[in-house]
Amino acid sequence: MLIRVASLLMLVAASLTMPTFGGDWTQFRGPGGLGISDEKGTPAKWSSTENIAWKVELPGPGSSSPIVVGQRVFLTCYNGYGLEPAKGDSKELRRHLLCFDRSSGKELWKKSFEPKLPEHKYEGEGSYHGYAASTPISDGERLFVFFGKSGVFCFDLDGQQLWQASVGEGTHGWGSGCSPVLFDKFLLVNASVESGSLVALDKLTGKEVWKAGGVRSAWNTPLLVDAKSRREVIVSTESRLLSFDPIDGKPLWNADGVHRYVCPSVVAHDGVVFAIGGGHTSLAVRAGGSGDVTESHGVWRKPKGSNVGSPVFLNGHLYWATDGGGIVCCQNAATGEFVFEKRLDPGSGTIWSSPVLADGKLYFVSQSQGTFVVAAKPEYELLAHNTLADDNSRTNASPAVHNGQLLLRTDRALYCIGKK
Repeated sequence: MLIRVASLLMLVAASLTMPTFGGDWTQFRGPGGLGISDEKGTPAKWSSTENIAWKVELPGPGSSSPIVVGQRVFLTCYNGYGLEPAKGDSKELRRHLLCFDRSSGKELWKKSFEPKLPEHKYEGEGSYHGYAASTPISDGERLFVFFGKSGVFCFDLDGQQLWQASVGEGTHGWGSGCSPVLFDKFLLVNASVESGSLVALDKLTGKEVWKAGGVRSAWNTPLLVDAKSRREVIVSTESRLLSFDPIDGKPLWNADGVHRYVCPSVVAHDGVVFAIGGGHTSLAVRAGGSGDVTESHGVWRKPKGSNVGSPVFLNGHLYWATDGGGIVCCQNAATGEFVFEKRLDPGSGTIWSSPVLADGKLYFVSQSQGTFVVAAKPEYELLAHNTLADDNSRTNASPAVHNGQLLLRTDRALYCIGKK
């Protein structure tokens, strides 16, 4: 009896000291991949000298977002090649995975990777997001990183490599940029560029579990959606919106898509999937169907969209920004009708990052004109425009939200923004 009591006390003590991951930002666009945080008190205003908790210089640029797991921040970047158009030798390209202390920004460890060549050339606007565009993902114990044709890597949180797997060796002039997602025991990877497929890997071993073809011209991160009594994984491709069974990769349904390359990831609410993309298109399709559901499950379709950034859903509305004109759009999610379309002022220039929502604020990060903070409501209101005077490098990444702060990376540095 005493042994049982002692064992029980040990288990209780262990459970009290085990790390928890509630509130962590562990993947592209945060919990569920929807770009939404329930954090309060996130900052509206900052500058190079105001509201910066810490800053750390990076060894190179990247378009991937930081993620937070417990007291660690993980981020990828690259150097050696792809810093200037039509210059350099791709043999010098190196990718890096970095781990920082969440509270101070101190570097804890770094891993470097040689590329599998040939890689796509760094020339043409579509390729300028570089060679570290995929955001890592973690299940709280392991860290998964996707580097295109160079493969998928799994590490423990201390940087020990556990496995490496290939999902194809194809390349494209616009490079690779999809981020992986987790489902049950699977790691799902949109390998549109590498093999024209959606691939499920066993997250413990890296072995391929299933592979679904027909995924073309899709630079977006898959989304897991609840539909009636089943889960679906959705990918937006050049011509069709595709749904698969995440357990076995079986095609479930497809619908008329955006008819051009697709970078924005879809979002979903209450079983309805919302997609935007190149070709000036936005659309909504109800999940749960079978076969071609364009007519049976199509909700609406409008001739306006964005080429790169993904939308955010909130209280019956969709919010997104055009990539070139810096126009913030609000749509009625039930009908697709536009509630407002307002150009950011001052001008935003190019916006390639996806917005995130926290504490009633939408954060739109531009490449070179700072971050625009817009009220998350169906009436346009610019709350703040924030720039970093001592950092003129590009910003293509979406911020992470954690503990009331923003983690924002530029090509030069990683910033923790908010109260210390």
